[in-house]
Amino acid sequence: MEVTGPMQSIYERIEYLIKQRGITKKYFYEHLHISSGNFGDWKRGKSTPGTQHLINIAEFFHVSLDWLILGKSASDGVREEGEAYFSAQMRQLSCQSEELLPKEQEFIKEYIAFTRYRRQKQGEENS
Repeated sequence: MEVTGPMQSIYERIEYLIKQRGITKKYFYEHLHISSGNFGDWKRGKSTPGTQHLINIAEFFHVSLDWLILGKSASDGVREEGEAYFSAQMRQLSCQSEELLPKEQEFIKEYIAFTRYRRQKQGEENS
């Protein structure tokens, strides 16, 4: 499926993924335990998915949170590892928070939570 213009919202990107995978919206929200009311609110712009829904959606479609939330590929912005964002010795964020917009700061916090969630889930599967 070809993208015909910019997808401005998280809902538009979710809708694109649903169409691309050839599933119904009903299957999507039932499989991910999302109410049809919440899904409708996302479409109307009344609300956006919470962090846990975003994590589950990204995992379900095998897409990055970067793309799902911001419409950017991983190469466009935040990376999970690399000298530009992490101190090699401490593995701590090396960028100064005042250099980032509040939206970017929140995204990094959510991405870190997502990474911890994935690590925990993989640990449980290996047990």
